[in-house]
Amino acid sequence: MAVKVKICGVTESANALAAVEMGADYLGLNFYPGSPRFLTIERAREVAEAVRGRVPLVGVFVNASPDEIAGTIEEVGLDLVQLSGDEGPEAMMPFAARAIKVFRAGHLPGYEELAAWSAVWGILIDAPHRGLYGGTGETWDYEAVIGLAGRRVFLAGGIGPDNARRAVAAARPWAIDVCSRVESAPGIKDPELLRRLFQEVRDGETPTSA
Repeated sequence: MAVKVKICGVTESANALAAVEMGADYLGLNFYPGSPRFLTIERAREVAEAVRGRVPLVGVFVNASPDEIAGTIEEVGLDLVQLSGDEGPEAMMPFAARAIKVFRAGHLPGYEELAAWSAVWGILIDAPHRGLYGGTGETWDYEAVIGLAGRRVFLAGGIGPDNARRAVAAARPWAIDVCSRVESAPGIKDPELLRRLFQEVRDGETPTSA
């Protein structure tokens, strides 16, 4: 089965449409106020409506309350929620069937920790960072996630047009999560970089370096 692609941190309707038309399987909308890709509810609705029904929409949250998450799901019409902070499994159980829980390299989950999150829809492994909750653009040792086989694993952190195939070959994930490496500015996806990414992933062709 071909690896799936999530384009995260989308902030514009035109970018959302371009990503979907090129082959994105999921789009991520960021609701963490500390992110340069943060969306208000109103702006998120605009982006969501541009692609409604064409791909699942993933809301990205960092240490948000269950009430805030539930309200955003309802107001925007989200299909999945990505828990990118320090959330515990108990508080997030109402969303488990649609949740992607984020872990970071350097603290990969062991058996007991994974078991505590066994009900979630998927897990995402991102680059380690002391102060940021994603979108760092930093690469890492992707093959470390091979031991998580059997779970729906999203691979993130520094993946772009120049290394997507290598990352997939190293880790064999269910999906890759791409953000800053296809941007011209935070939250602004570059159409040419998106095109090169999907060429790399879907066609198996190594694009020419920019």
